[in-house]
Amino acid sequence: MDRILAAAKFIATARRSRAPLAALPADCVPADEAEGYKVQRALHDLMRPQVGALVGYKIGCTSKVMQEYLDIPHPCGGGVFEKVVHDSGVKLAASDYVRVGVECEIAVKLARDLSPAEQPFTAEWMGEAVEAYYPAIEIVDDRYVKWETLGAPTLVADDFFAAGCVLGQPVDRNSAPDLLKVTGRAIINGKDAGRGTGADVLGHPHNALAWLANHLAAEGRGLHAGQIVLTGSLVKTVWLAAGDHVRMELEGLGTVEATFA
Repeated sequence: MDRILAAAKFIATARRSRAPLAALPADCVPADEAEGYKVQRALHDLMRPQVGALVGYKIGCTSKVMQEYLDIPHPCGGGVFEKVVHDSGVKLAASDYVRVGVECEIAVKLARDLSPAEQPFTAEWMGEAVEAYYPAIEIVDDRYVKWETLGAPTLVADDFFAAGCVLGQPVDRNSAPDLLKVTGRAIINGKDAGRGTGADVLGHPHNALAWLANHLAAEGRGLHAGQIVLTGSLVKTVWLAAGDHVRMELEGLGTVEATFA
């Protein structure tokens, strides 16, 4: 069996059973991040019955706090799927995850297609391709026995912790505040659990978007109108306990809430 597909099947089986992944079999560990992304694409095909169609992307490791926490000095991407995009106020079961966590993010909805032929993409270009911004909770899942030992290629192969998102109300691009000055606060059960600003996301969230567009273009793929992109956490990941209530406040963009029952 093709080793890319073998790795994808191994990860898909672990995800469906919510069994913590210790390691991939030695003969199908991705050799580098490029191979990790190939496994990720195969995994998306296998997981579609459970999670629905690909409706966008998440970008991880876009802030200093997250790069230091994960010990990965550059952005990494994963998929966002139809059935795990939720509206603010949603109640989710903590038991649906191995170890659920949340991150405070600025999400975007794209206004138009961005084809690989248009590269290289810049932050200015990306700003003009945005339709709206959202205050967002990225849901992450520590699906591993010990993620620190797996390495970036395997984490990339498994969607880089991605487990969905919760979106607040959209803010039209022309009504949005200066993203550099947007302060985000993570509030768990009424207590402050971290804060950061839009400037913490690679200097500007549009830089993260440009990274994603260029990354996909290098693989011959593009972004599409209507897709949602989570640009990266303004705060260090907050790991939750069952029953926790999460509120993210993004100044000028609004709030978003969820309960993990």
